Amino acid sequence: MKNVVGLGLLLLLTETGGFIHWLERHLLACPFRQTFGIDCPGCGLQRSVLALMKGDIVASFKFYPPTLPILFLVAFTIIHLKFDFKNGAFLIKILYIGIALIVVANYIYKILNHQLI
Repeated sequence: MKNVVGLGLLLLLTETGGFIHWLERHLLACPFRQTFGIDCPGCGLQRSVLALMKGDIVASFKFYPPTLPILFLVAFTIIHLKFDFKNGAFLIKILYIGIALIVVANYIYKILNHQLI
């Protein structure tokens, strides 16, 4: 039974025709971009997560730099809710502020380098 589950997961995550391939063909359109014609501060997150799912950390960072900190924040928040760390809430607040700064810096970089379109 374990082998069947493992084989199913392997088939689901393969690039040639599995779940990742399906996700690549069904990315959600950005309503901000559709309305205003330029990227929003979150554009690139879907492609970045897909690159991470494929194991390409460099491409993931190039698509959207805050992806890894966001995933770390989500994982840490879930673990904190389970184990209730002493300074966990403070660390979560610091992570939120740091991620917000990364998002703003990334968006300003895109503006200055004419990468919004």
